[in-house]
Amino acid sequence: MRAVVQRVTEASVTVDGQIVGAIENGLMVLVAVRGEDTQQDMDYIAKKIAGLRIFSDEAGKMNLSVKDIGGKLLIVPQFTLYGSAIKGMRPSFTASGSVEEARLKFETFVERLRKEEVPVETGVFQADMKVALVNDGPVTILLDSSKLF
Repeated sequence: MRAVVQRVTEASVTVDGQIVGAIENGLMVLVAVRGEDTQQDMDYIAKKIAGLRIFSDEAGKMNLSVKDIGGKLLIVPQFTLYGSAIKGMRPSFTASGSVEEARLKFETFVERLRKEEVPVETGVFQADMKVALVNDGPVTILLDSSKLF
């Protein structure tokens, strides 16, 4: 499982001209799942997202999590995070697994993340989404559960 975590002052996802998810002050997270991802991968990434200390404390030091600041999460499915352009110029997305399996894992991941007691908004799986955000800092962190197990 991969996640690109961005600290934002605001972020939104629009589908067919309608805003389907929006937050202020929190994390906008692009998420991709693989066929071989397990509950262990989801648990690891969920805990990391909720606990990353990337918000400034009163001394200006990155020492607070999204939970600490009362922030929100905007979780956006992004299968292209597993795109590979090693061969040729057209990326391959075979590592992403089947659409139905990925959809189920994404939904399971979102439910797992909600257990971290942080408000969660989402994009729409397999939709043509327009994502807007103001990256604060900018602060962007890449998480990849396959680097651990």
